[in-house]
Amino acid sequence: VQLQASGGGLVQAGGSLGLSCAASGRTFSSYSMGWFRQAPGKEREFVAAINRIGTSTYYADSVKGRFTISRDNAKNTVYLQMNSLKPEDTAVYYCAAADAPPFKVVVGDADFGSWGQGTLVTVSS
Repeated sequence: VQLQASGGGLVQAGGSLGLSCAASGRTFSSYSMGWFRQAPGKEREFVAAINRIGTSTYYADSVKGRFTISRDNAKNTVYLQMNSLKPEDTAVYYCAAADAPPFKVVVGDADFGSWGQGTLVTVSS
């Protein structure tokens, strides 16, 4: 599956931004989807994930209550709505796809076989 992330940009602290990741190729609903991010000089870290049918989600503690992951299998797209953004949320955000059973939420980056190109989110203080 090929993934194309979009929606990044510059936003002030406290603001909101929505990311999208469009998939093409294999059937999108076959994949558990995740969002990861990598800040300058830091390791890539998990942000959020959702199962194949959109019934279960999982979030990193650092974004819980502020970010929401969702998906639309009819549109082959996964979303990340980011609210109450902080300067420490500044990073390149990547979407990723993992083969998984329908109800499983995949969170380990080693389990994701396909990655998008990343979109930059910059949060100014």
